[in-house]
Amino acid sequence: MSDSDPSDAAPSGRLRNLFGFRKKAAEPVNATGKDAEPTDAPQVMRLRLAEFEELRVDDVMVPRADIKAVEAGIGFQELLEFFAEVTHSRLPVFRETLDDPIGFVHIKDLVTELAKGGTPPRRPLERMHREVLYVPPSMKLTDLLVKMQATRIHLALVVDEYGGTDGLLTLEDLVEVIVGDIEDEHDDEEAMFVRRSARLWEADARMEIEDFQEESGVDLSLDDLDADIDTLGGVAFALAGKVPARGEVLRHPGGTEIEIVDADSRRVRRLRLRLPEPPPQPAAEE
Repeated sequence: MSDSDPSDAAPSGRLRNLFGFRKKAAEPVNATGKDAEPTDAPQVMRLRLAEFEELRVDDVMVPRADIKAVEAGIGFQELLEFFAEVTHSRLPVFRETLDDPIGFVHIKDLVTELAKGGTPPRRPLERMHREVLYVPPSMKLTDLLVKMQATRIHLALVVDEYGGTDGLLTLEDLVEVIVGDIEDEHDDEEAMFVRRSARLWEADARMEIEDFQEESGVDLSLDDLDADIDTLGGVAFALAGKVPARGEVLRHPGGTEIEIVDADSRRVRRLRLRLPEPPPQPAAEE
């Protein structure tokens, strides 16, 4: 008989195990038995996992207006050029509108076709497209993650009760809800921090707290919250108790005002920090 906790079989239990958290553990499991260098704040990860278990598909999906997709009759060369333009590895395929999808195409299918030599098919997507998942907006993210793992289909179209396409989600989108932004070679570079004035800074949410302290002289650590947090984004996340929305303003216990400049439902990207006014200097004695 197994000694495992039955709750570990649930999607939420498997999710915690997947990212190295035991039910009551305070630290991530290190399979090597050595003291590994921390790659992310465990407290932030636990908060993200807890939020992930409550989120639905429509909370984090790419909305219909932002979906990059291709029509089934597109030519081979035009399809290659579109892949190069959007820098995605997968694209939904539709017949006339997004409400009539037939699957998705992966860039490596085109590479395989090119490697064969000879003349590529004039309309490759008539036979090259792959199966896509169709999910309702109300599906929990934990259920979608399990479904993607079981089917090995990593792209899902979100459809409403009438069969219309509302949005899109990939496996990478789900993982980013938990671990934060996953960058690749196509992501735009932006300055990690910019000093706007004596007391005003803009910074990437990934900037280390220690690095910000070296530049500004302000310590934003959260020792009073007993939180093991390394980055400015982690500070914002801990103060809000969730992923704060764009435009939201948070106040650090030390007096620094943190405004969320860029964020989505999954992560904070950029912040504006207003340092507190320095204390008034005592008047010099005459």
